[in-house]
Amino acid sequence: MASCKDGKSVLDNGKYVRYTPEQVEALERLYHDCPKPSSMRRQQLIRECHILSNIEPKQIKVWFQNRRCREKQRKESSRLQAVNRKLTAMNKLLMEENDRLQKQVSQLVYENGFFRRQSHSTPLATKDTSCESVVTSGQHHMTSQHPPRDASPAGLLSIAEETLTEFLSKATGTAVEWVQMPGMKPGPDSIGIIAISHGCTGVAARACGLVGLEPTRVSEILKDRLSWFRDCRAVDVLNVLPTANGGTIELLYMQLYAPTTLAPARDFWLLRYTTVMDDGSLVVCERSLGNTQNGPSMPPVQNFVRAEILPSGYLIRPCEGGGSIIHIVDHMNLEAWSVPEVLRPLYESSAVLAQKTTVAALRYLRQIAQEVSQTNVPNWGRRPAALRALSQRLSRGFNDALNGLADEGWSMLDSDGMDDVTVLVNSSPDKLMGLNLSFANGFSSISNVIMCAKASMLLQNVPPAILLRFLREHRSEWADNNIDAYAAAAIKVGPCSLPGARVGNFGGQVILPLAHTVEHEELLEVIKLDAHSPEDAIMPRDMFLMQLCSGMDETAVGTCAELVFAPIDASFADDAPLLPSGFRILSLESGKEASSPNRTLDLTSALETGPAENKVANDLHTIGGTSRSVMTIAFQFAFESHMQESVASMARQYVRSIISSVQRVALALSPSHLGSHGGLRLPLGTPEAHTLARWICQSYRCFLGVELLKLNTDQGSESILKSLWHHSDAIICCSAKALPVFTFANQAGLDMLETTLVALQDITLEKIFDDHGKKNLCTEFPQIMQQGFACLQGGICLSSMSRPISYERAVAWKVMNEEDTAHCICFMFVNWSFV
Repeated sequence: MASCKDGKSVLDNGKYVRYTPEQVEALERLYHDCPKPSSMRRQQLIRECHILSNIEPKQIKVWFQNRRCREKQRKESSRLQAVNRKLTAMNKLLMEENDRLQKQVSQLVYENGFFRRQSHSTPLATKDTSCESVVTSGQHHMTSQHPPRDASPAGLLSIAEETLTEFLSKATGTAVEWVQMPGMKPGPDSIGIIAISHGCTGVAARACGLVGLEPTRVSEILKDRLSWFRDCRAVDVLNVLPTANGGTIELLYMQLYAPTTLAPARDFWLLRYTTVMDDGSLVVCERSLGNTQNGPSMPPVQNFVRAEILPSGYLIRPCEGGGSIIHIVDHMNLEAWSVPEVLRPLYESSAVLAQKTTVAALRYLRQIAQEVSQTNVPNWGRRPAALRALSQRLSRGFNDALNGLADEGWSMLDSDGMDDVTVLVNSSPDKLMGLNLSFANGFSSISNVIMCAKASMLLQNVPPAILLRFLREHRSEWADNNIDAYAAAAIKVGPCSLPGARVGNFGGQVILPLAHTVEHEELLEVIKLDAHSPEDAIMPRDMFLMQLCSGMDETAVGTCAELVFAPIDASFADDAPLLPSGFRILSLESGKEASSPNRTLDLTSALETGPAENKVANDLHTIGGTSRSVMTIAFQFAFESHMQESVASMARQYVRSIISSVQRVALALSPSHLGSHGGLRLPLGTPEAHTLARWICQSYRCFLGVELLKLNTDQGSESILKSLWHHSDAIICCSAKALPVFTFANQAGLDMLETTLVALQDITLEKIFDDHGKKNLCTEFPQIMQQGFACLQGGICLSSMSRPISYERAVAWKVMNEEDTAHCICFMFVNWSFV
C-alpha cells in the first residue's frame, strides 16, 4: 500500500519519493488523458519523458493510484457539500412553509371563534351577512377598488407597487389557500415544493425550490419566456421605464399558442416590475393591465382571446454557499368560457397550469444549472444548448402548424364536404426557406408551398402516456401503406415530403438518442427511415426522422403527451429547416387514474380480431370510472403549387386513415366495460390465453413435482390466468426453436424486460443474456429438452432498453400441449431487480 501527500508518495518501505514541479506537471498531463494507464503505457511515459527517467515504474503506478484516490475523495466531498447545501436550503423552505401554515391555522382558529361568538349573539336570519364579510375579507383586500390612475410613470409605478404587494402575499403569505400538488412530494431529491390553489379566482400554482444559479441569472432566464415556455408564441417589450429605486417597469404584449385545434389562442397585455428588496432578494412580478388599473390599453387582436394574469412572478433570494432559493407564483384567468365545455378542464385546472408553466420553469432552471456544472460531457452532451434549440424548434414548428395563424402566412382551403380534417396552405418565404429536396436520381425540385392537415378527436378511457408510447414504438400500426404508395406515385410528378410515411417498422435502427432533460421528461432521438418502397418510386436518399417524445410519465398530474417528428437527411445541420408533424394528447381529467404502464397485454389479438377478443389485459387492469382526453393531429407536407389539389386530397385521406388507426388502437388499449358492481367482467381473456396458462402450470407440476400457483382444485382457467399474470416472479415463454423468440410474459416479466406484449415478440432469448448467461443457457438447454427442466444459477441479464437486471436464480421447463409435444419453453426469474 502507499499514500500520497502533495508532491510526495510514500511506498511500503516508508520512503518518500519526491517529485519536482516539472515531473508533477508531466504526470498530471498524462492523468487527464489517461487516468489509469497500463504497465506498457507507464513504461512508454518513462522512455518518452526524460524528466521521469529516474523514477521507477512501480513509483509511477503508486502516483496514479494516489491521484485517482484524491480525485475520488474530491468528487465525493464536493457531492456531499452540494447535498448539504440543498438540504439546508430545503430545510429553510420547509420552515418557511411551516410558518405560513401556522399563520393560516391561527387565522382559521380566529375565524372559527368569531363564527362561534356570532352564532350565540346574532339571530340566525342575520348570520349570512356577517359570515360573508369574514370569509371574503381576504378577497376584498385583494380585489378592492382603487382610485383611477393614469398611464404616467407615477401611475404605472403605483400599479407596480400594488402588484408587488399582492404577489408577495401569494408567494410567502396566506392570500391564496395552497394545497400540495398530487404526486409532488417535497424532499432532497424532489424538484421543489409544488402547490396548487384551492378555491381562488382563476387557476394558480406555486413552486419553491433551490437552483444552482445566481439570482440575476435566474431572473434573466425566467424573463425570457420564449426560451423555456413551449406554449409561448411571442413576447414583445413595448416600453421600458426605470424607477427611482433602481428597478424597471416594462409593458409587454404576450401570445400563447392554443394547445388544440378546438380552442383559440390567448394573448396578454402586461405590466412587469423588476426590483431589489431591502434584504437583497430580487423580485420580478407582473399583472395584466385592464380597465380597473386605468393604465395604457392594447386593442384586441384578431384570432386571440384576451386572457388575464393576476399578480404573479418570481421571488429570488441568494443562497448561502451559492445558488438561489426561488419562489414562483403563476396566477391566471384563461377565460374558459371561450372554449367548448369538454375542453374547460384544460383551462380550469391549477394542476395543468403547474405542470405546463410553473414546474416547467423550475425544471429548465435546474437543467441550465446542471449544464453549467458539467464541463466535460462527451459527444452531443457538449452541445446541450443546440439540443435544446432543436427540441424547441420541433415543438414550436408543431404549434405553428397546429394554430395556423394568418400572420404566419396560413390560409384555409375549402372543405371537401366533411369537416373532420382542416387543411391549410402556406406559401410564406420564411416558412419555405431552405426546403429544397434532392432525390436519388439527381432530380431536384423546389417545394414552394407547405400544407398542413389537422384534426382533433375525443378519446375515452385511454391514459395519454400509454397511447403515446404505443404510437412511438409501433408506427406501423398507424402508418397507412396505401397512402405511402399514393405518395410514391405523386413523387414521380413532383416531390412531396410526406412526414412519417416510408417509416414502415419502428424496429428499424435508432441512430442516436440525443438527449434527456434533467427530469427525464423529454426524449430527443434520431431514427433511420425504412427504405422499403415501390421499386419505381423516386425516394430521398439517407432520410431520417428527428423525433421529440414527452409526457411519458403517466404518474404526473396535468401533463400532456406529445410525439413530434420531422424528416431530416444525413447532412442535417443545427439550422436546417424542419417541418414538424405529430400527435398531442391532453388529459381532460383533473385527477390521475391508476394504471399499469404495460397495459397493452392483449393488444395483438385485439387489433387482429376486434374488441370482442380484447379481454385479458383490459380485465386484469380495470380502471374505475371513465377518463377522457383529446388528441390533436397535425401533419405538414411540402410540395409544388401546381399539385395543391391532389396533395390536399391525399393529406385528408392520410390524416383520416391515421384517425381510424388511432381509434382502433385506443379501443384496444382501453379497459373493458365495468359490470354493475364495478367488478371484472367474465370470462377473462381468450380461450388460447386460458389454455396456455393451464399448460404452463401443468408442465411445471409434472417436471418439478410442485405447484406453480397456490389455487384450489375447483378454480377454473380464469383464475389460473389471473394468478399467473399477477405472479410476483417474472414468467416468460419463448418458442422451442433454434433461435427462440419470446411469445408471452406475465406482468412481472413485461416489467423486467421493459416492454409490452406486442413488442415482446421482437426480442430473442439470446439478446437478454450476457456472455456468462449465454454459456449457461447453451449448457443447460439440452437438459431442458431431455429431462424437461433445468435450474439456472443467478446472474445478470438485460432488458429491452439494455438495462442490467440481476436475478437470484432461474427455472426453465418445457411447456407440453395436449398432444404431449413441446409447445414452448417457460423461464421464471426469481427475485429480479434492476442493477
